[in-house]
Amino acid sequence: VVLWFYPKADTPGCTAEGCSFRDHKAQYEAKGTAILGISFDTPEENQAFSQKFGFNFPLLCDVDRKVGLAYGAADDASAPNARRVGVVIGPDGRIKEWHAKVDARAFPQEALSRLQ
Repeated sequence: VVLWFYPKADTPGCTAEGCSFRDHKAQYEAKGTAILGISFDTPEENQAFSQKFGFNFPLLCDVDRKVGLAYGAADDASAPNARRVGVVIGPDGRIKEWHAKVDARAFPQEALSRLQ
């Protein structure tokens, strides 16, 4: 699994990152890897974002920030937005890579290139 935290639905960086994941989905699947996006947005905001750009992977809503706190995408539950964090989780459920700050335009291709 590649889990990508993004700050806010339908903003320029998040859109670029999401569209790159969308465009590379077949290559991720060929490597047996699922893509999951996650933000602190509401289900309605993420649904509109996903539909607007035709995302072909789930967007998760971490409105209580518990997942973001666990993965280091937020320092406390009052954080307004998630940090742009990238996580690669292996088939055994263990974190293989954790990136504290990723480049929205580069991370989807970088993560893909490192998958085996």
